[in-house]
Amino acid sequence: MSGINYDLSKIRGIAFDVDGVLSCSTIPLYPTGEPMRMVNIKDGYALQLAVKHGYHIAIITGGNTESVRVRFEGLGIPDVYLGVAVKLPKLIEWMEKYGLKPEEVAFVGDDIPDIEAMKHAGLAVAPADAAFEVREMARYISPYEGGRGCGRDVIEQVMKAQGKWMSDKRAFGW
Repeated sequence: MSGINYDLSKIRGIAFDVDGVLSCSTIPLYPTGEPMRMVNIKDGYALQLAVKHGYHIAIITGGNTESVRVRFEGLGIPDVYLGVAVKLPKLIEWMEKYGLKPEEVAFVGDDIPDIEAMKHAGLAVAPADAAFEVREMARYISPYEGGRGCGRDVIEQVMKAQGKWMSDKRAFGW
């Protein structure tokens, strides 16, 4: 049974911020000033499995580091949007691309720039360590911090609710 108070059978698309959601909030910097991100392997597994099952996954981040594109496109996600300062217009554009209604979309964000997009999506999700304002408006707060399994938590609950988690041989490989 899901801990998310939402009809997860409606979800067809999930959009994620990166920093503080799919990577930790603390980011080491190279001497050049470029951020180095750490990612969670279990989040990656869930992301690629969701794509294989036909879910629309988007990465919408203010960060503009090519390694982020490489990571998420490598998991089969075609919709990786970098350098997005204002996320709501990009979320709407992505939803229109796939004919997604707000009630069919979850947005996972952790900080104030994510709030407008989270309010537009039917299901607003925050990691446990999200900013206070984000946790206040989120419909679901994952027990996991950003970069520590929050993405997996959301995807797994959606897929379980729809009978797709570990439902066939695609679950047992990358």
